[in-house]
Amino acid sequence: MVTDYREAAQQSKAWPFEEARKLLKRYRGERGAPAPKTGPDGEIEPMLFETGYGPSGLPHIGTFNEVLRTTMVRRAYETLTGNPTRLIAFSDDMDGFRKVPTNVPNQDMLAEHLHKPLTQVPNPFDTEYESFAAHNNAMLREFLDRFGFDYEFMSSTEQYTSGAFDETLKLVLARNQQILDIMLPTLGKERQATYSPILPISPKTGHVLQVPVEIVDAEAGIVRFEDDGEMIEHNALTGGAKLQWKVDWAMRWVALGVDYEMYGKDLTDSGVQSGKIAKVLGARKPDGLIYEMFLDEKGEKISKSKGNGLSLDEWLRYGSENSLAFYIYREPKSAKQLHMGVIPKAVDEYFQFRANWHEQAADKQLGNAVHHVHGGDVPSDTIPVTFGLLLNLVGVMGDADREQIWGYLRQYAPDATPEKYPDLDELIGNAMAYHKDFIAPTLYRRKPEGVEVAALERLDSELSALPNDAAAEDIQTIVYSIGKEGGFDNLRDWFKALYETLLGSPQGPRMGSFIALYGIDNTRKLIVEALS
Repeated sequence: MVTDYREAAQQSKAWPFEEARKLLKRYRGERGAPAPKTGPDGEIEPMLFETGYGPSGLPHIGTFNEVLRTTMVRRAYETLTGNPTRLIAFSDDMDGFRKVPTNVPNQDMLAEHLHKPLTQVPNPFDTEYESFAAHNNAMLREFLDRFGFDYEFMSSTEQYTSGAFDETLKLVLARNQQILDIMLPTLGKERQATYSPILPISPKTGHVLQVPVEIVDAEAGIVRFEDDGEMIEHNALTGGAKLQWKVDWAMRWVALGVDYEMYGKDLTDSGVQSGKIAKVLGARKPDGLIYEMFLDEKGEKISKSKGNGLSLDEWLRYGSENSLAFYIYREPKSAKQLHMGVIPKAVDEYFQFRANWHEQAADKQLGNAVHHVHGGDVPSDTIPVTFGLLLNLVGVMGDADREQIWGYLRQYAPDATPEKYPDLDELIGNAMAYHKDFIAPTLYRRKPEGVEVAALERLDSELSALPNDAAAEDIQTIVYSIGKEGGFDNLRDWFKALYETLLGSPQGPRMGSFIALYGIDNTRKLIVEALS
């Protein structure tokens, strides 16, 4: 479908368009009207988006979250304006190596290089990269490429050592006291005594030093500080120093001309301070969304060190990449649980929203999460069964292999093949893994009791009168009637009994659809087993 969304985008309440409209107002033309970002010669310049990455660890679900959401805003801005954009994935690889991670090899060797810039720490992995940061930066690029993100990688070390940051660094040195006036009130007494916006790189040890620094000549970049008991003068430019991260963040915004950067709620105060520093440096803080954090199933904040929550690879073992993007898109300003239990629902809702998109008007399409997952190029194919139904099928089939599952699916949808339904083929693998790891250990088929016995006997009898290709709706009507007439207090008790006695689970699918998929004869066998 080819649609001009620009008019609808002006009014869309989808959060990426709300964010994009902020950017539309960032630059002003004649009489203060919104105008494109332009260069010195009046040419339109790309709106610059940025995401940050600390290469002391490997990319994770938070990295995916931030780049994905930023990309969604970027696409929305392009739809709204037709103007160009850029996305920089910035690696803070000149940061000092503060702590040896517990999940990497050669830890004793790494411990010998604490406090050096990450690009000066040897690579502990058996890979070709020359430093710890270079290895992790390569993993970041591989990670972003894997998911098809459009970005430009930028290294902090390269920017500092090439002199690209020098002009803005001179501003930091010249306005050192104003920056201190912003930062010192936010620090404790002990930290105030040693704090400096500038972190010189020791010419003796190569360490990133946390020491008080005196500005000798801001324009020349000369600073004075104590290094191993000796007062020395040192050139802070061209890689001779880096900045404290909040100051560094602001300096980067100014030096690169960043227009948009989102970050988590835990960095709210840092964003305020960095914004003030950017103003001191003569620029404006980027626009950006402050998003809420992910929680584990207990409602606690997900932490890499705790290992709670869900990793990216875990989601992709049990659900599709698109379902994760769909889940991440929704309500970024609300805290959301991220654990195994949310995956099946997210998968099914993704496919439901995907099917709906093609029947919607342009304004509704822009408000549909899948529009942003796919950048407006939403696949038109559907799948014949839900993921929830597939999980129940795998559950009753036990240790069935992929081909056996396809055999059952072809009874329900005769044209079902992996070639015609590649998404479904992927979901079969997800369902088999999810069943093995989470469902199978919990299944327990209890015996029917009371009115349940007669209801199941009636269901078996009525199913026996149906043809093998009976429609799911006809079967559902029979199931519904039995529940209404079978002496149950409410229909919920009847459906719960079906799930617990036939499927071994307290929850389950729409039974008409399940019976049509699993087959009438096979379902009757389940009933006989339950009643025996």
